[in-house]
Amino acid sequence: MILLELHHIQIAMPEGGEDAARDFYGRVLGLTEVAKPEALAGRGGVWFEGRNLRLHLGVETPFAPARKAHPAFRVADLGAVRFHFEGAGIEARPDIDLPGLRRLYVSDPFGNRVEICETV
Repeated sequence: MILLELHHIQIAMPEGGEDAARDFYGRVLGLTEVAKPEALAGRGGVWFEGRNLRLHLGVETPFAPARKAHPAFRVADLGAVRFHFEGAGIEARPDIDLPGLRRLYVSDPFGNRVEICETV
């Protein structure tokens, strides 16, 4: 078996959270919403795409936010992104930098952990 690439990441959201997901992942993070396949549309949730990434939010009942597991999105300028989050009223929590990697965490509207990182 040879893995070719990561096709998408799916994280959970509560039922009825589509508008909050669109605001955070679309407006704040700048991802573009894409239509779910018709066969899956009735399940709720929302899908996004960005440059070289696909993110699916699926309804999970009962819902529990992922406080440890998380997607990590790489950005070009972590300082500018932190300023952007502050302007949007979103707490950006710095974490220990790793060799070659500066990072911070935010929570999506559902309490899921999201890492934002910059390679240095």
